[in-house]
Amino acid sequence: MYKVLLVTSAMALSSLATNAWADGTLTGAAGGAVTGAVVGGPVGAAVGGVAGAVVGAAIDPPPREVVTYVEAQPAPPTPVVVEQPIVVGKPIPADVVVTPIPDNPKYAYTVVNDRHIIVEPRSHRVVQVLN
Repeated sequence: MYKVLLVTSAMALSSLATNAWADGTLTGAAGGAVTGAVVGGPVGAAVGGVAGAVVGAAIDPPPREVVTYVEAQPAPPTPVVVEQPIVVGKPIPADVVVTPIPDNPKYAYTVVNDRHIIVEPRSHRVVQVLN
């Protein structure tokens, strides 16, 4: 009975992973839970789900066209300085103005601390930091 429950749970979580949100969090959680369940049973599923969510939340790099577009944009005349570290996967402050990428509305950019930053426009979550 335990094995049937385990396999059924793994199949259900795999189904969730297939239909997961685009940001990767649910996909990572489901994949981690399935892997954890196979390796460590129910406790492994819980631990694997949390670990998978953290890894799944890592953001795929933007397409090369987006990076090229952002690199070509000039820095604003008034520099934006943020005291907190700019880290991929973490949001920049909500008061920092971001500019949408015309050909790819999934991304926006800004220049913070003299570095071009590619972000998700709705969440302001950092996708990539350019030099």
